[in-house]
Order: sequence, then C-alpha cells, then structure tokens
Amino acid sequence: MNILEYIRTKQQMHQHMLAVLLDPEHPIPFPKGELDAADLILVGGSTGGISPDFIGQIRSLTRRPVVLFPGNPQQFTPQADALLFLSVLSSRNADLLVGQQIAAAATIQASGIETIPMGYILIDGGKDTAVLRASHSTPLSQSDIPTIVSTALAGQMMGKQLIYLEAGSGAKTPVSIDIIRAVRSVLSIPLIVGGGITTPDAMKAAFRAGADIVVIGNHFEHHPEQLPLFC
Repeated sequence: MNILEYIRTKQQMHQHMLAVLLDPEHPIPFPKGELDAADLILVGGSTGGISPDFIGQIRSLTRRPVVLFPGNPQQFTPQADALLFLSVLSSRNADLLVGQQIAAAATIQASGIETIPMGYILIDGGKDTAVLRASHSTPLSQSDIPTIVSTALAGQMMGKQLIYLEAGSGAKTPVSIDIIRAVRSVLSIPLIVGGGITTPDAMKAAFRAGADIVVIGNHFEHHPEQLPLFC
C-alpha cells in the first residue's frame, strides 16, 4: 500500500491521523520508538535543505512512513517514502503555484518516489512565521471563510489529492473550527490541518470539525516529551 492509499484508507475508516513534522534545522531528540506513536512523519522546513543522512536518522528511530514536506526544490531527496508535491493555492505568486514545481519535476520523476499532489492554503495565524518570510505570500484572513472554502474546492477540482490548511509554525491562532468545518463540507479528499496546535484538546477539536490529519511540529520542538499525550 502506498502512502496516499494509506491516508485514504484511514479517512474511509474514520481513523484520524497525527503527523509529526520534523525540521532538519531544528531536530527533535525523540527516543527510539517514540515516533511510532504518530501515524506519519513529515520532514521539511521553510529554509535549508534535507540530507539523506537526516532521513536515515529518522528511519533509525521509527517504523512510520517518512514523507517529504518541502519548502523549496532543494529540499527534495529520494530516500523518503513519498513527497507532498504542493502548490500554494493561497498565493498569487506564480513561482509558488507552479514555478518551483516545474524546476523539480524531472528530478522527482526520475527518482521514482511516490508523489502526492497537494493544495496548500496559508491562513493568517496572527504571527510573522517562517512560512510567510520564505514564501512572500499573503495569508488568507480567518474571517474570509468563503474565499478559503472556494480555494480548497478549486484545489480539489484541479486534481489535488490532499488539501492542507496551514496557520504557520508557532502560530498564535490555529485554523479555526469554523474554517475546518466549512472546508470539510465541500471536500471529499483528505483534509490536513496544522499550525499553532499545542494541546490534545485542540487537536481533538480539529478532528471533530473534519480534519483527517493534524500536523504538529513546533510544539514538539519545545516539548518532545508530550508526544504520548497526543496519541
């Protein structure tokens, strides 16, 4: 079973998924085996690169699938199990919509890695995040739910297999429950939510609103010992 099939199967069975995001520039000292409590391990960051050695270190710590969540073409490495081939749908910067994807496409295809088309929607989390600085992309206002919903729906209609609602690493305000619920109501594909989720209750609220996958990274950088509380 490939990674997208794994995610779809979980969605169809109404089994929520926790993804831990690991940034090579801010490695988290998880003990061996502890990451197995999560469902997916995402690897990526807004800047820098990803080395094969870093992927190897993760594999030595967990049996869970390792999926690239790249912030730029230089973060591609074929040692992972799959790649989230994302397009920043909330941006009007052509480079983020398709330019970087064109630059990386031939290398990715030659590697044979599983590639999952994903629509990425950046939402204002009340903080100047690394994602904002790297992308030069204006986030969508949390109050503009119709635009967020239409953006997510357009992504699905364009053939994206996942939609990711992102408030940004360390966001002061996570994606609201109203937004998650509204987006979920128009999508059939899996919905991912991340940014600013710092408690098990907040994670569960996102799941109840319709998220299939919740991504947590920044919080675990500061509190890796809390991972079992979220599982």
